[in-house]
Amino acid sequence: MTEALLSISHLRAGYDQTQVLWDVDLELPRGEVMALIGRNGVGKTTLLHTIMGTRPISSGTLHFDGDDMTASPSHRRARAGIGFVPQGRHIFPQLTVMENLETGLCAVGNRGGTDGGKVPQHVFDLFPKLYDIRSRAGGFLSGGEQQQLAIGRALTGRPLLLLLDEPTEGIQPSVVQQIEQALAHVRDELGMTVIVVEQYLDFVWRFADRYLAMQNGRITHSGLISEHSAQDVAHLVQV
Repeated sequence: MTEALLSISHLRAGYDQTQVLWDVDLELPRGEVMALIGRNGVGKTTLLHTIMGTRPISSGTLHFDGDDMTASPSHRRARAGIGFVPQGRHIFPQLTVMENLETGLCAVGNRGGTDGGKVPQHVFDLFPKLYDIRSRAGGFLSGGEQQQLAIGRALTGRPLLLLLDEPTEGIQPSVVQQIEQALAHVRDELGMTVIVVEQYLDFVWRFADRYLAMQNGRITHSGLISEHSAQDVAHLVQV
């Protein structure tokens, strides 16, 4: 079996006195795309934030790329190679598109490529519109443009693991298709590992390798995309 890039064991986490995640175990091989599915409020977003380090772990362990990251702050995890595209995008509205992308460079650390501290060309190859509007302020972009920018900013940091929370939410179909093609490309051509939280199963089923389903803060179902259709698991995300 391919070496796991991310390994989580008996993880518990939550908010203040409220526990959300209960004994989560997860092994994600390098170079695979995992769809994280489930109804709203079952802990998917909390799990992404816990992996990123923006939500503390109350118990359990998290290893990334061979290192114990259980107690590591989010900036160390970013420099180690975890990129995050949160729900709501969270781009900087006063900065231009190019300036937003350049903020992602601080996460490169010792994993720098051959771009000399510049935004990698593959970001613009994947999302050509970003180059066309590179001088426009982020606050004046459409929702689809902001989502492309948020993903592009994460990719600028050259992550080994890319986390995405509901990337198709409120996005027009043409941009959804572009995002799908971009994620397939970074997996196939860049060898990137991806976890994507998504309610639109037909979208994620076209490029993911495996899925995990959550209920009440626990992993309850898992399997290979090749062995389960989106229709087979649709009941796990329906209210």
